[in-house]
Amino acid sequence: QVQLVESGGGLVQAGGSLRLSCAASGIIFSINPMGWYRQAPGKQRELVGTITGGGRRNYGRFTISRDNAKNTVYLQMNSLKPEDTAVYYCNLVVGGMDYWGKGTLVTVSS
Repeated sequence: QVQLVESGGGLVQAGGSLRLSCAASGIIFSINPMGWYRQAPGKQRELVGTITGGGRRNYGRFTISRDNAKNTVYLQMNSLKPEDTAVYYCNLVVGGMDYWGKGTLVTVSS
């Protein structure tokens, strides 16, 4: 059974940085896409970015990286803004099925 556990959320001042981690357990291969979504209060969940395989992908102020040996995906967030405040969710796709973590709250104060 696939399980995802996020960590690293918290309170940060605007302009600061934060790194989120998501550890996956279960039968997972590097070809399975992993990614991050976020949901701000009163808004729909939106995609932050995804990664398949290894390495890293840049999404402006955010960078997603993946360590397949640890089945872990990271979200490095820089130059944070108050509008980045949201619950951040880890996502993994296996066999066409979406798996989600419970989310970690990121609050950016102005």
